[in-house]
Amino acid sequence: MFRKWLVLAGLLMATPAAFADWSQFRGPNGSSVSDSVVPVSWTPSDNVAWKVKLPGAGVSSPIVVGNKLIVTCYSGYGLDRQNPGEIKNLMRHVLCYDATSGKMLWQADVEAAQPEDPYSGAGVPAHGYASHTPVSDGKNVYVFFGKSGALAFDLDGKKLWQTQLGKETDPMRWGSSSSPILYNDILIVTASAEGQAIVGLDTKTGKEVWKQEASGLDNVWGTPVLAKSAAGRTDLVLTVPREMWGLDPQTGKLRWYSEATGADQASTSPYVHDGVVFTVTGRGGGSVAVRTGGEGDVSKSNVVWTGKESSRFASPIGYKSKLYLVSGDALTVIDEANGEKLQQMRLQGGSGRSSGGMGGTDYPSPVIAGNHLYYVKGNGDTFVFDISGEAQQVSVNVATAEPETFGGTPAIADGRMFLRSDKHLYCIAKTKDNVQANASEAIIAKLAESSGGAGGGRGGPGGGGGGRGPGGGGPGGGGGRGQGGGFDPQAFFTRLDANSDGKLTKAEVENSPMANRFAEIDKNKDDGINLEEFQEGMRNMAGGPGGGGGPGGGFGRGGGGPGGGFGGGGRGQDNRPERPQRPKM
Repeated sequence: MFRKWLVLAGLLMATPAAFADWSQFRGPNGSSVSDSVVPVSWTPSDNVAWKVKLPGAGVSSPIVVGNKLIVTCYSGYGLDRQNPGEIKNLMRHVLCYDATSGKMLWQADVEAAQPEDPYSGAGVPAHGYASHTPVSDGKNVYVFFGKSGALAFDLDGKKLWQTQLGKETDPMRWGSSSSPILYNDILIVTASAEGQAIVGLDTKTGKEVWKQEASGLDNVWGTPVLAKSAAGRTDLVLTVPREMWGLDPQTGKLRWYSEATGADQASTSPYVHDGVVFTVTGRGGGSVAVRTGGEGDVSKSNVVWTGKESSRFASPIGYKSKLYLVSGDALTVIDEANGEKLQQMRLQGGSGRSSGGMGGTDYPSPVIAGNHLYYVKGNGDTFVFDISGEAQQVSVNVATAEPETFGGTPAIADGRMFLRSDKHLYCIAKTKDNVQANASEAIIAKLAESSGGAGGGRGGPGGGGGGRGPGGGGPGGGGGRGQGGGFDPQAFFTRLDANSDGKLTKAEVENSPMANRFAEIDKNKDDGINLEEFQEGMRNMAGGPGGGGGPGGGFGRGGGGPGGGFGGGGRGQDNRPERPQRPKM
């Protein structure tokens, strides 16, 4: 017996320290912050510990549970705009890898429930069919696949249950992307597109614990957070168009609501610190800080501050009482206490290359490891900032020189950072001592040259700026024509032009406002809309404040504000029953 104890003690001493989990979208309660120290410089050959090929695409983020890395993707349909395939072949995958080695441990396949949203228009082709990040309680892993519902698997890949949460379609026809979160033994799923609902499921059985329906959930693509009030009460907080809601996570009933930003879409996720919830929205929105707690309308009592800073997709992140926001190829630092802008700086350098694959939109949110902030653009360029004091950019890195789309927010655990693209998983970890700062500089220079000039530029706020790449000049300044600096008509025309023949056919614009005005916009009557006609048609249609973009940007299919603004508020949804604006109090 004594010898057995000695053997056991030896095994325990030889076991590495426990891995710090990154078990949901943006890590613990959506904070995006880890104490791990990860490299600040890497190249495809240095400090990339491993790289594995994925069986399909996706923009969901990886999570880490113990030494298991879990991510989702899809295959069989919707991988090529010119040849999407047959929708009946759409398949989702849940994949588990060894976080240390990259070895695949298991794969679970999930057939898509039909009818699924087709791979057409501006939204779904930009982000695809695996956009929701999994969540884990350390025992099981839970995923959400839209119309196919929520599913639970144990950590060995055995399917435990599957629950459908609706088969409706969002008015913009952009699909859904909100990620599930956990509260005690309740899996909370925002099924806004599928049923204008937020639902609580029993994690053991998948049975519905509560369900709240509200039309105000339309155009919600962000993920809620759990926030404790000063009195110790936990609220489930989510950003919706023009408002912020605080729900009881045990019942889903509405406790409080507040006016927030003016945006009619909510694609970002809130951040919570010391009982205050911060949110930033894009396209007609801004920023706001709201103190959690209270009852009913708390717009006058709980709003701490409002601001003008905006972001379309990347969510805000907090560190040492400062709020960090990356938008339009600029990093902005805000005082959490009063919303005052402390610093703003351009992203310096970068390849300016196209991300290839799907969309090309900058979906990832920044993350923090140690005293460094990491931000991954859609093309894979990763910008690193030292934020121990005033923010300073220290490097730009690439894990691959190949054109890939990086849509997921990184996961960080035990000295490793995990990136996912539409083709591969990458593990960034120390493999070599003294990798010099900006080690990827030569690779980035070649990529920038082949793509027509570096993006991002070097103009400060309000300045001139770079070449053709993402961003261009500073806020309010000149600028390139790429992804980061607002809506680019020519880039969007290119995305719609599936066969790259320089003209848009009726089929290519079938899910846009131009579908019903095709003949009017086709001035030369050649059964195609060229770029000049497209731009003129946009100007003529921009008669009022439209809805702007959700995932994938671009325009919806219908009205919008007064005058039917381009990018407007969607075409309506015939199969949506009448629902209240907000959940039940």
